[in-house]
Amino acid sequence: MLQPISSGANLRDRPVPGDYGKDEREAMQRAIINLFAKWQVKDADAAVILGGISTKTLQRWRDGDYGRVSRDMADRMSNILGIHKALRIIFSDPQRGYDWMSTETSALGGKSALDVALHGGMEDLIRIRRYLDSVRGGW
Repeated sequence: MLQPISSGANLRDRPVPGDYGKDEREAMQRAIINLFAKWQVKDADAAVILGGISTKTLQRWRDGDYGRVSRDMADRMSNILGIHKALRIIFSDPQRGYDWMSTETSALGGKSALDVALHGGMEDLIRIRRYLDSVRGGW
């Protein structure tokens, strides 16, 4: 049963599901830069996939200047890392997983995962992740 919040409680101090700490965000930013390099994603395309950020932001990340991350971007990075994890489970050879991202597949309407992700919506990343999760056997 839910308990009422005491009148002295500050809702802003309560953790929100899906919030990421500073260390987690920076680790995700580092991982995304490395992953996009392995997937051979151009900066302009990476900017679209990450929700329309500037390519200068990506360059700052490469230089170790991570800065702030919106909730939307953190969720996008989380989904991208989930895609990577699923590919690592599905393919024993990591390079095959990296290559799969740019390989057209009937499961994605004859498009590659990168083509789908380049639509720029969160739902596009979720679509790819759900497909891969279904292939690998879900959770």
